[in-house]
Amino acid sequence: MEFVNDEYYMSMALDMAEKALGQTGTNPVVGAVVVKNGAIVGIGIHLKQGTPHAEVHALNMAGELAEGSTVYVTLEPCSHYGLTPPCSERLITEKVARVVVACEDPNPKVAGRGIAMLKDQGIDVQVGVLRDRAINLNKKFIKFITTGMPYITIKSASTLDGKIASRAGDSKWISNEQSRAMVHVMRHQHQGILVGIGTVLSDDPELTTRLPVPGLSPVRIIVDSSLRIPDHSKVIRDNQAKTIILTTAGSDRGRVKELEAKGIQVLSCGEGPKVDLSLALSLLGKEGISSILVEGGGRINGSFIQQQLVDEVALFFAPKLIGGLESTGNFVFEGYDEMKDAVTLENMSVEVIDDNVLIKGTPVWKE
Repeated sequence: MEFVNDEYYMSMALDMAEKALGQTGTNPVVGAVVVKNGAIVGIGIHLKQGTPHAEVHALNMAGELAEGSTVYVTLEPCSHYGLTPPCSERLITEKVARVVVACEDPNPKVAGRGIAMLKDQGIDVQVGVLRDRAINLNKKFIKFITTGMPYITIKSASTLDGKIASRAGDSKWISNEQSRAMVHVMRHQHQGILVGIGTVLSDDPELTTRLPVPGLSPVRIIVDSSLRIPDHSKVIRDNQAKTIILTTAGSDRGRVKELEAKGIQVLSCGEGPKVDLSLALSLLGKEGISSILVEGGGRINGSFIQQQLVDEVALFFAPKLIGGLESTGNFVFEGYDEMKDAVTLENMSVEVIDDNVLIKGTPVWKE
């Protein structure tokens, strides 16, 4: 039998929380486990923004056994009244003996107050069990709650020579079926999906989540500085998910009204001639979009990199070499003269997916 300790129960809570990635809106994913006399008596997950938090579900299951128990929770219990009552008060009311917390809540409305409330009532509190894993699990929430800006992941699939399409523009399919299924999971786990108008004009994508078990489709975000998007585009007419178009103040006002009449939200992002991506992300954050998966072409990807707006990169490579002097690469931008100035990645991970390879990392931005 596996040795049972605090990490054992916290790992269980984190495993549960991970299953809810993508469905809690701007809220964090949180798991909780209640243990009494060596037995698990309650478990809970935060499932949806505005519904009871993980601690409440777990305590409801534990019932009278909650008194004198140890509660394991992946994020500091809240201490303020929001859409739901504070979990710290509920833990105090239930007279739990001990609370083990993976990491503090960076939300300025909490930020240590929940832990302090518990300690003030004589509850034994331990903080930091599996902290790094807990922080990584809620990296999107942490970025959004501390900056108001969405967490940005660039996803791209290319040949080994870095091409995302052939010289004739063909890109179906570079990656294998398993990799493409993983991308749909990534869509489910982000609140928005962003592409440029070039992708819409060439591929007419649906930009929805398609999995064997139905997943959540993100808000579709199109960067279209001059509103070239055709009315017959799937993202305009299929009503499968909300669509937002990012444009400039110089775009045709009549065309804006036409799109809005079709239920499309249009955001003006700067005076132009191109969309101000930093302003766009700020406006999208105010719309409550806390994470965005960028699936654009090389120029959109390059713009995000050049403007240092990326939090994570996920690159799928297929064992193919296609060449092409005019074929588009993963990242098309002005670039740097010296290798020492290149954008480097840290926190690297490499995963083999049949004959594909997925490389993930976080960019290191120079001052």
